[in-house]
Amino acid sequence: MTKLRGKTILLTGASRGLGVYLAQALAREQATIICISRSKSKLDTICDEIKNLGGRGISIPFDIQNLAQLPVLVQHIQECVAPVDILINNAGLEIHRAFVDYCPEEIQSILVTNLLSAMELTRLLLPDMNKRDSGHIINIASLAGKKGVAYNSIYSASKAGLIMWTDAMRQEYAYTNIHFSTICPGYISEIGMTADSHIPAPKLAGISTPTRVVNAVMQTIKQNQPEVIINKNPITEALTKFMFAVGQISPQSIDTIYRLLGVVELNRQRVENWTPNRHLEIATTIKTDE
Repeated sequence: MTKLRGKTILLTGASRGLGVYLAQALAREQATIICISRSKSKLDTICDEIKNLGGRGISIPFDIQNLAQLPVLVQHIQECVAPVDILINNAGLEIHRAFVDYCPEEIQSILVTNLLSAMELTRLLLPDMNKRDSGHIINIASLAGKKGVAYNSIYSASKAGLIMWTDAMRQEYAYTNIHFSTICPGYISEIGMTADSHIPAPKLAGISTPTRVVNAVMQTIKQNQPEVIINKNPITEALTKFMFAVGQISPQSIDTIYRLLGVVELNRQRVENWTPNRHLEIATTIKTDE
């Protein structure tokens, strides 16, 4: 079992949403957490909390959509902080639209934030992990990556890509001590779009607490679990896995289940409640879990 005390962990999307809960949990394990997000003030607040909980927090304001500058970020971390033992690719971006209404900037932002930045950070950190033959990459995906969701197609595609890429990398590094894991939560209460949209998620679909998701992440790190599906409780998790298995045989049957559960209607409502002015600058319409 992996012990986290003294480990150096790079956490993206650390200043809001699930990232805050992850930082707090890692701090309780007395880890060093390098917190990445765009907001310096929020990062400083999180790092103060980390210190109070027994960990060490290092704040580095950075926009991970800036792929060209990621090598500079990684070099700074390795030279000025410490080699990274664990990378948690947590930053995420979700924009609900009918597909034809997405603009190219939105599509690119979602794919860069959710997939390409995770790939590039991993690519840059792997040489050092290879030298030490030690490391763990944790990718925070989504159930939307296991089954596409209407009015959220780009997010679904990005998370599906993250899941498949992690699966491939786990096989590529099968005979090493470098591990790859995917976390696939469904709806999460209190944070993310569930909170931001002010539209409750369908109860029958299952809603997890942030604490349940974080506990699953911690267990995944300690026990090196390859892929974890998270839902409200073990029963709903088992039903979710069964549903996905059935979907491999009959995709349209799961389409029907999603409609009956209210998943499609929820996203349609989120589209209607999204920023109505399509001519606003892209920076004002995009929200990231950073």
